[in-house]
Amino acid sequence: MVGAALLSAVLHAAWNAAIKANPHPAQAMLAQMAVSALIAMPMLAWAGLPPLAAWPWIVASVALNMGAVAALLRGYSHAGFGMVYPMARASSVLLVLPLAAAVAGEKPAPLAIIGVGLVSAAMLMLALGGGREGALKRPALGWILAAGAFGAGYAVCDAQGVRQAQSPLAYGAALTVVNAITFAWLQRRAGARLAGLADQWPQAVPAGVAAMASYLLILWVFQHAPIALGAALRDTSAIFAAVIAVVILKEPLDRRVPLAVLIATAGSVLIRLG
Repeated sequence: MVGAALLSAVLHAAWNAAIKANPHPAQAMLAQMAVSALIAMPMLAWAGLPPLAAWPWIVASVALNMGAVAALLRGYSHAGFGMVYPMARASSVLLVLPLAAAVAGEKPAPLAIIGVGLVSAAMLMLALGGGREGALKRPALGWILAAGAFGAGYAVCDAQGVRQAQSPLAYGAALTVVNAITFAWLQRRAGARLAGLADQWPQAVPAGVAAMASYLLILWVFQHAPIALGAALRDTSAIFAAVIAVVILKEPLDRRVPLAVLIATAGSVLIRLG
C-alpha cells in the first residue's frame, strides 16, 4: 500500500505541474477532467454504478473538489507552483487527522501520527524553499489554506465513499464523470469558451491519464488503510512537485529542499512502522 500511495503521489504532482505550466490553467484543468471522464466511462460501464450509500459522499466530494480546484487556480495566479502546491498539501495533511477522527473514528498509532507531522513539516519546508522570489502575499496564503481545507475534506469523503462502494473502480469512475460535468458547467456559467479546449488535448491526454491513475490508486489505499496515513503518503507528492518545479518549470531551488526530502522520508518510514 505504501508503494501505491507513493506512485499516486508522483502522478498527482505531475498533472498538477502540467496545469500550472499551462498559460490557460482553467482551460487545461477542464480538458484534463474531460479526458479523465472519457477514460472513466468504459470503466463505469464495466464496474457498474456505486450503491446508493456511496452517493452522498460522491456529491460532497465533488463539491469540495470544486472548491479545492478553484482555490488552487487562484493560488497559482499569486505564487509559484513550488510554493502553492506543497503548502496546500501540508495544510491538508494536518487537517485530515482531526477530520478522520471525527468522521471515521480513526486514531492512528502515536508513531504514525509523528510520521504524518514530519511529512507535513517537510512539505512546509519545501513551500518556504519555493518562496525565494519574496514573502508570500496574503491573498496567496488565503487561497493556499482554502485549498488545503477543501483537500482534506474531499480526502475524508472519498475514503468513506469508497468503503461504502466496496469498489475503487466504480466509485472513482462515477465521481470522475460527475466531477467533469460539474466543472464544465461552472466554467460555462463563468463565461469560459469551451471551443478553446481543442488546443489543450496534446497536454490534457497525458495529464488526464495520470490524474485517473493517481485517483484510483489512492482510492484503493483508502479502502485498506487509515485515511490520515494514506493521505500523508499521497501528499508526499509535494516532494516530487519540488523536483518538477525546479527541473521542468525552472523555479528557484532552495538548499532546504534536500533536508525536507530526508524529513519526509523519515516520516514515511514512521507511517509504515506505525
